[in-house]
Amino acid sequence: MLLQQVFTPGRIKIGLESEEKDELFEELVDLVARQDGKAFPRAAVLAAIRDREDKMSTGIKKGIALPHGKAEGVESLIGAIGISRKGIDYSSLDGEPVYLVFLLVSAPHEAELHLRALKRLARLLDNPEFYTELVAAQTPDQAFQIIKGYEDLLTLQP
Repeated sequence: MLLQQVFTPGRIKIGLESEEKDELFEELVDLVARQDGKAFPRAAVLAAIRDREDKMSTGIKKGIALPHGKAEGVESLIGAIGISRKGIDYSSLDGEPVYLVFLLVSAPHEAELHLRALKRLARLLDNPEFYTELVAAQTPDQAFQIIKGYEDLLTLQP
């Protein structure tokens, strides 16, 4: 249920406009900021994501990126999902463009929750059908239902 709380339909964008990594970070952070409804530490969040990315690309699997970080001013775990139809030049380790992006940011004191979300995403991404279905989603609501269905299956597994 953790991912369902973080990646609500309002934080899912189908048809990303970005063509390269830095534009992508801004596009997804702005999506989260609009949904947050209060003062949002945009600059701190962007800096945290860029700092993490400078250490090593978060292009983790073919077609998938998981930019993440911890930033002051963020109250708990927040996130966004972006789906690109044309692919984004992400400087991934495999050199391939990404089509599915999960952005995760948490407060520095929420390290355990942050790690739990990363682990849960990793388990979902081990299933190639999850990627295929999510990239094919036509609406944020449809993408959310896919996440919900696969996450619910995880909770049933030992």
